Amino acid sequence: MPRRPQARGRTARTNVAGSNRRLLVGRLLMVIALLVTGVKLVQVQGVEAGALSSQAEKQRITKDAIPAERGSIVDRNSTVLAFSSEARQLYANPRQLTQAFDEQHAKDPSKPTAVQHKQEIARFIAKALPGQITEKEVLDALFKDAAFTYFGPEIDPSQANLITETYPHIGAEYRATREYPAGNLAANVIGAANWRMDERKVRGQIGLELAMNKVLGGRNGTKVSDTAMGSSLVIPGTERELEPATPGSDVQLTLDSDLQFMVQHEVSDYAVRAGAKSASAVVLDAKTGEVYALANDKTFDPRGPWSGNLGNPAVTTPFEPGSVNKVITAAGAIEQNVVKPETVLQVPGSIEVADRTVGDAWEHGTIGLSFTGVLGKSSNVGTLMVAQQLGEQRWYDMARLFGLGKLTGIGLPGESGGSLPARENWSGSTFANLPIGQGLSMTVLQMAGMYQAIANDGLRVPPRIIEAEVLPDGTRAERPRPEPVRVVSPQTAHTVKDMLRSVVQNGPGSANDGTGSAAALPGYQVSGKTGTAQQIDPDCRCYSQSKYWITFAGMVPADNPRFVVGLMLDAPSGSRESSSAAPLFHSIAGFLTQRYQIPLSKEQSPLQMLQTD
Repeated sequence: MPRRPQARGRTARTNVAGSNRRLLVGRLLMVIALLVTGVKLVQVQGVEAGALSSQAEKQRITKDAIPAERGSIVDRNSTVLAFSSEARQLYANPRQLTQAFDEQHAKDPSKPTAVQHKQEIARFIAKALPGQITEKEVLDALFKDAAFTYFGPEIDPSQANLITETYPHIGAEYRATREYPAGNLAANVIGAANWRMDERKVRGQIGLELAMNKVLGGRNGTKVSDTAMGSSLVIPGTERELEPATPGSDVQLTLDSDLQFMVQHEVSDYAVRAGAKSASAVVLDAKTGEVYALANDKTFDPRGPWSGNLGNPAVTTPFEPGSVNKVITAAGAIEQNVVKPETVLQVPGSIEVADRTVGDAWEHGTIGLSFTGVLGKSSNVGTLMVAQQLGEQRWYDMARLFGLGKLTGIGLPGESGGSLPARENWSGSTFANLPIGQGLSMTVLQMAGMYQAIANDGLRVPPRIIEAEVLPDGTRAERPRPEPVRVVSPQTAHTVKDMLRSVVQNGPGSANDGTGSAAALPGYQVSGKTGTAQQIDPDCRCYSQSKYWITFAGMVPADNPRFVVGLMLDAPSGSRESSSAAPLFHSIAGFLTQRYQIPLSKEQSPLQMLQTD
């Protein structure tokens, strides 16, 4: 059949038209794409440029803390008791080490394998740190199936530099360590601090290190550095400081470290010889209330793993004081002119108070005791006779002035204010216990504070142990002195102080012996008071006939008091020392007079008549 040319022409025209339309659509799409790209380019380079640049910057910038240097703790003579120093902690990436060393060995078989290389590193580190880490300990760390591990002890920066420069695959991270050059000296007071990874600094955990953490710790600064994309490696020369660290302040204590050492040793030794569960001592400046020593028989080493006796019983653990509490009745009765020191009382062997019968520590019929003799012989009956004349409310008011039932505010963690029953809660028999030191409680610190008031002409100065803060620029900020409390008049304090000399006198005759003659110190006048308080027997919930708190509080020299010493033994038994803390006072007072070159008393204490018949 013959073909029709006309049909071929129509098909050709149709194909050409279709091609043109496709070309037009393609060009249009290309224009639109270019427009969209242009708009996006303008948006990225213009509108969003700052934000995107900031995001990129964040991806390659690393922020790190600049650890603040922690302040030191020093004694009153600026002897350092606690300070911080720099250290380094070694670390490694065991998996990365294996991969890197094996790849090197695969490329060059003459190079050591990963196993050989790790053994070489372990030998070097063990040799560089003799006695600090063994070769096996390093190998155990390097062969861990872990992406990251710390190993070994904290070491000196120079040692770390030697290791990391020799073997760059081993890293060393900054640490601050807390040093206690005197070991356990005053550890119950100072406490302890250690490095905290979460804060990148040393933080106090116990004692004053905890209580004064904000002052000692300072404030970390901030630094930034550039890192390679996708890596934690710092680009050399890119480190810069955003905010400098603010060092912590030093804290100066009122403690005398030499005296603290002696008292701590004596208390610990005496507690062992007396068979006591525990013992505590406090030495106060008689005029200022400053704590020169505060010791417990058990302590801990803040340099090592902390365990055992981390507390501070001298300020946290109250006890019933026994006869040392009779100073309240004596001070109140003299202040209110109820009796005079020479007033003679006819003291029977026991006394009835409500439903209670109270006797003396020794059996006797009715005897004549001067009021001074009531203190010197520590007569419970005579004390209660005078306390009844003073009256319950006046006795209670005097006890509050002496600081019973209240915190001293010394600033040590966990301080207890002891207990003094509220006046409205007293029963008929309450007043049979309180004047003789039972039914209430106090800490050794509070007990010493009571006698500080008598030694200081009737003015009680709340004890303090922090003397000053020394700022990083060297500026010294003295701690405000506590407001004193007038307990009794100077004349009353002087009279009671003289009466208390009878406690340590020896004769004339056994009837005139005081209960604490072992506290006497040749050449010096001494005033003090012994105490024995029954402990509660948990089986019968009554007072025990075999377990006691043994106490002594005194001042030296009595004619011009310089120091006050408070002592407590918890449940001593089975030895000559278990019956009295007076010999311990004698040892501490003797050291005080020598160390501080206290002049001898101008005259010895006059002997006082305690018993008239």
